[in-house]
Amino acid sequence: MKAVRTKKAPAAIGPYSQAIEVGNLVYTSGQIPIDPATGVFVEGGIKEQTRQSLTNVKAILEEAGLNMSNIIKTTVFMADMNDFADMNSVYAEFFAEPYPARSAVAVKTLPKGALVEIEVIAEKQ
Repeated sequence: MKAVRTKKAPAAIGPYSQAIEVGNLVYTSGQIPIDPATGVFVEGGIKEQTRQSLTNVKAILEEAGLNMSNIIKTTVFMADMNDFADMNSVYAEFFAEPYPARSAVAVKTLPKGALVEIEVIAEKQ
């Protein structure tokens, strides 16, 4: 087991790693829309927050030598399922077929009041 760390994504704000590599799999922690350059949320709504969360995921995967095409499963947590269509439109910009498997769920609250949090599992090939 090996921790993955990059300054191109927000630092962990608790006792966890940005990602863990086990064998040929990389598991990221959930990424909220914090801009690593400023340490604060990006301005805007669900579209901007989804874009930043996925940009953070991408940076972590790149540190592990992977890219978005290596993702086999995503989990999207949203504060409001009414944001699904807008989240989905930005999400689609980051993926090509074959798309990873995905779960999308609404939760009561997310860390720091985020509108979205995204975690992934990626495979080294």
